[in-house]
Amino acid sequence: MGRLVAVGLLGIALALLGERLLALRNRLKASGEVESVDLPNCHLIKGIEAGSEDIDILPNGLAFFSVGLKFPGLHSFAPDKPGGILMMDLKEEKPRARELRISRGFDLASFNPHGISIFIDNDDTVYLFVVNHPEFKNTVEIFKFEEAENSLLHLKTIKHELLPSVNDITAVGPAHFYATNDHYFSDPFLKYLETYLNLRWANVVYYSPNEVKAVAEGFDSANGINISPDNKYIYVADILAHEIHVLEKHPNMNLTQLKVLKLDTLVDNLSIDPSSGDIWVGCHPNGQKLFVYDPNNPPSSEVLRIQNILSEKPTVTTVYANNGSVLQGSSVASVYDGKLLIGTLYHRALYCEL
Repeated sequence: MGRLVAVGLLGIALALLGERLLALRNRLKASGEVESVDLPNCHLIKGIEAGSEDIDILPNGLAFFSVGLKFPGLHSFAPDKPGGILMMDLKEEKPRARELRISRGFDLASFNPHGISIFIDNDDTVYLFVVNHPEFKNTVEIFKFEEAENSLLHLKTIKHELLPSVNDITAVGPAHFYATNDHYFSDPFLKYLETYLNLRWANVVYYSPNEVKAVAEGFDSANGINISPDNKYIYVADILAHEIHVLEKHPNMNLTQLKVLKLDTLVDNLSIDPSSGDIWVGCHPNGQKLFVYDPNNPPSSEVLRIQNILSEKPTVTTVYANNGSVLQGSSVASVYDGKLLIGTLYHRALYCEL
């Protein structure tokens, strides 16, 4: 009798594991394919060979690139080279990417930048917030951008128990931000288990020098985050749920959910066109290819433009799509004055004129 019970329990466990594996493949869209959507005026950006995971652009056309991300389970074309921050002036006739110098005292050897966000203070001081993973840990670095010297002055490193697995960030003050945790755990094995079991414990955290709190919860894997031009709404990409959440921001900085936009792709970073409020999204049509890298069958790229997201029927347009022959693993798309920049997790970056 005992053997029958043991066999029965084993069968149930195997069935559960099989169901979870199938569900994970669906969340990763492991069979996803993409039809090419080309733009006529595009070229790869020189100097970016190993990823440009996030991009943010100042009102004067200076674009910042977070480059060289290394992460457990992700391919890297430059595994031994630290990451950095590049800048490109989009007002130049032929803009090119230049690496910004970072002030002495900051540990450049372990710099592993992920999501970034710009904040402009009332006195026009520009702060650059960078999610950093030194030795695969989780910190947020705050820099002051010194344009005359093309450099970043490191001001502060932030660590907190409510920031165990930070992915992206949107700055709302000189030392204030919202950040996404793509997992509840920081340990790699527990992260994998959390994802496999679809625990939906990922969240959004608000940080200020006086208060740190979780303000939105229940995400499969909270990823890209950004704020509307009127500062009333926070947008959060849930990459494995294929969703963008619209959250209303309150005076106490808490968030309440207004709506969820469901999409048919893995949504990564979110960029906002300040003039129109349109959301530009770097997406992954097939997430499994990101983690099981095959140079003969590389991850594809996709860029979506979402208009009128607060309306009953937002307009979703595929602006660019490629099977990986040009661009692999698009993670962000940012626009400025008719120009489009597309960054990737660990590949190249694309400059297009719309």
